[in-house]
Amino acid sequence: MTTASRVLRGSAAVLPLSAVLALTAVAWPAEGTPAPHGSPARVVSASVLPDIPLAEFSNRLLPGSVADDRGIDLGGIGSDLYPAGRRGEYWTVTDRGPNGQIAVGKEKRRTFPVPGFDPAIVKIRAVGDRVEVLKAIPLTTSSGAPVTGLPNQPGRDEAPYTYDAKNPLRHDPNGLDTEGLVRGRDGSFWLADEYGPSLVHVSAHGRVLARHVPKGLGLTGAGYPVIESLPSIYLQRKVNRGFEGLALLPDGDLVMALQSPLLNPDKDSGENSRTTRLLRFSPRAAKVTAEYAYRFDPVGVVEPGQTKTSELKISALVALGGDRLLVEERTDNAARLYEIRLRRGADILGSAWDAAGTSPALEQLDDPAAAGVPVPAKRLVVDLGTVEGVPGKIEGVAVEGERTLVLLNDNDFGMTDGTGAFDANGRLVDSGVETRLVKVRLDRPLR
Repeated sequence: MTTASRVLRGSAAVLPLSAVLALTAVAWPAEGTPAPHGSPARVVSASVLPDIPLAEFSNRLLPGSVADDRGIDLGGIGSDLYPAGRRGEYWTVTDRGPNGQIAVGKEKRRTFPVPGFDPAIVKIRAVGDRVEVLKAIPLTTSSGAPVTGLPNQPGRDEAPYTYDAKNPLRHDPNGLDTEGLVRGRDGSFWLADEYGPSLVHVSAHGRVLARHVPKGLGLTGAGYPVIESLPSIYLQRKVNRGFEGLALLPDGDLVMALQSPLLNPDKDSGENSRTTRLLRFSPRAAKVTAEYAYRFDPVGVVEPGQTKTSELKISALVALGGDRLLVEERTDNAARLYEIRLRRGADILGSAWDAAGTSPALEQLDDPAAAGVPVPAKRLVVDLGTVEGVPGKIEGVAVEGERTLVLLNDNDFGMTDGTGAFDANGRLVDSGVETRLVKVRLDRPLR
């Protein structure tokens, strides 16, 4: 990774990095350069986040929260992307922090090398070939304590371990795996979380105001209000595949996407299903108002050569106006963006498809439309795999103007899985994957 000078200033609650952080220039296709393979899109700019030590970043927000970052830099901010008002400025959010997997015998253990890391909302600005961090807001409980990124419930969530997978860590009912973000007109934020799965309302200063979870979750001990307001069927979410995409509609409603199909009625059904779900939520009424079945394309269409249907995920939603949404379907190696409309007649909320005993379940249907399920039609906007210069694992998507997409990747804090993720001294062996923000010009208007 490129080493850059670092100047951190600000209070313990908000972290501004107002100094310009210089980076090595990267050559990218210039305006007007033909796109490869006949793609209707091209990268017109790219910016990279500089190296910021994770302990330095975290301890400026919450002093003493991270004693040892094990050589890890700030990353993972690409979990979502939302315009911040000024052109070129965006709100982003980290996920739960650095984590990986190490096989111990037949068991795969989830590691948290920096267990004191607290998820944060981060405001960034793209300036030429660099990404500047303008502000950071830590997520905290009602009392101002860090929520952490640790799993919530033993038996339901993965057991957390130290970086070497040798020592167990405690679960934390406050923990959030934040993956989606929008900002309301009042300055507060809404976040999508994978653990619950849940929808989280956060103040402008980062305090959790409410966490909406599925009915029957039974989460106790949290330091903020937990409201069981979501359909109980969502208790059957796949581990690490809860809510990921989040969009704010013009009327103020929120739409959240379940990353992968529910394991409904069982694991095999969910792993082989191409039908996931979207939920519509009214902040004014504080309740779910609609639900939609979303149908993935075959995995081999999204990623040619891939045969495992379970690799399909939704990682981003963007409101385009009215009832229109941009949806990102992806695997770890490919991504495509589609447009859909949320028609009133497509609502399945409270129907038999929300009942646990329905057989066959929604996720078991080979052809949901033929079985009478209203499935929103979709239109391919762009196959990002055909656009040279787009990084892998895009999770943040925003729209600027009529023809420009802004994309941000999740670099996983430079971590990899396995025993080789850290050296003999417990320091990160960096993957070399940078956090990269790119702008993509389309050949036709989105709006």
